[in-house]
Amino acid sequence: MKLNLNKKQTIYIAVVMAIGIVIAILILNSQGGTKLHEKNTHDDHSHDNHSEAEPQTGPHGGKLFTQNGYGVEITIFEEGIEPEFRVYTYKNGKLLDPATGKVTITLERLGRKPQKITFVKQNDYLKGNAVVGEPHSFKVTIDTQFDNKPYSFTYEQIEARVSMTDQQIKQGNIEILTSGPARIKSTLQLIGHISFNEDRVVYVVPRLAGVVESVGANAGDSVRKGHVLAVISSQALADLRSELLAAQKRLSLARTTFEREKNLWEEKISAEQDYLQARNVMQEAEIIVRSVKQKLASLGGSLTNNSNLTRYEIRAPIDGIVMQKQISVGQVLKEDANIFVVADLSTVWAVLTIYSKDLNTVKIGQKAIVKASSFDFQSSGNVEHLGALLGEQTRTAEAHIILPNPKGIWRPGLPVNIELVADEVEVPVAVSADAIQTVRDWTTVFVRYGTFFEAHPLELGRSDGKFIEVLKGLNAGEQYAAKNSFLIKADLGKAGANHDH
Repeated sequence: MKLNLNKKQTIYIAVVMAIGIVIAILILNSQGGTKLHEKNTHDDHSHDNHSEAEPQTGPHGGKLFTQNGYGVEITIFEEGIEPEFRVYTYKNGKLLDPATGKVTITLERLGRKPQKITFVKQNDYLKGNAVVGEPHSFKVTIDTQFDNKPYSFTYEQIEARVSMTDQQIKQGNIEILTSGPARIKSTLQLIGHISFNEDRVVYVVPRLAGVVESVGANAGDSVRKGHVLAVISSQALADLRSELLAAQKRLSLARTTFEREKNLWEEKISAEQDYLQARNVMQEAEIIVRSVKQKLASLGGSLTNNSNLTRYEIRAPIDGIVMQKQISVGQVLKEDANIFVVADLSTVWAVLTIYSKDLNTVKIGQKAIVKASSFDFQSSGNVEHLGALLGEQTRTAEAHIILPNPKGIWRPGLPVNIELVADEVEVPVAVSADAIQTVRDWTTVFVRYGTFFEAHPLELGRSDGKFIEVLKGLNAGEQYAAKNSFLIKADLGKAGANHDH
């Protein structure tokens, strides 16, 4: 079919075709120089928000920016090494020799001064001169120069960051604290048990052989000093009492004789020799009486009951608790038999087991907190005694802590956990123990910048359970979330904050 077009129609068609050709050329130019195949061989951390020019994925898995045929690919490499920037440059899609260009990257993080990173040639790429610390959440400005022409690109990536209003913080009862100096008490955790205060324990023995007539106390009884624990019949005691009675009668006779001879001598009736002899006899009798009384006193016996010379009362030597009883009515006792153990439990010992590696840490006078392992109770004291020798089998030493025990809660044999204050130091930066959270494989706190909370990985030092020393990752004076900071972590998980590669 033959079309008859006038001149006006011909011009219109020509203009439309020209416009179509120009559009096609522009589309081809925008894609042809930047279409490169993906290779996921290196890490790239991205949670992109915006950039001046949206990058594509480069051959090395990084962000690829192009301008007028010149391309720059930015990667963060961290396989087996600390994270570092690696930059590849291209011309019309072909990899360039790294030495032909100069690259500088500026990182801008929340609450930090801008960090400038320069690069040196390494194989077929440019290697950054600084570690790219976590989190990889920052604005990146890339300044390059190639063939005497400057190029500049920017992008931003965000991770481990959430936004939270003041109202949300208040509703979640999230505590906001400020990092700064603190006194950290380094502690040593040990195990041990409660024992008698050996300075306040008496092992009762009869000191005289005899037969048990009665027992006046049982294990667990509370007794006062002088309380009759048992009564035994002792022939040895009867012999001593008889000896004392005889000695006292001899002494009485000797005194009477002495007084008579003294009067006769003073009246010049008898010789002085008779007077002196009577005095010597009296003095010898006094010595014998005194000696027998001392024997009885040392045995706890007395002559209060003349009708029963064999009765021997064994009395409590101190106020305390009868911890052991090994005596029964009718039992024949030897003088050295262990029949009672009486302990004053108003104070007890916490006995520590110290391994050889900790010996240099434990000192006399050191403060300690003793906690019952089977129920909720604790007390404090000081290390009073430190054993000098290690057990041959256990290779451990013992130390004792004196604990007050007015209510008798600490019972001998009770296992305890002991926390020794090994050292107390002032540290420049510390955070509350409540603030520590785990994000990915990081130990972090959530640092507040305006309406944002960002997880900062920390290198931690000493801790006393309340505060933890921060060696790296947080500056003094920065605000962070402490109590209930897990709510921020939960929001971070909902937001899907990732660590792209």
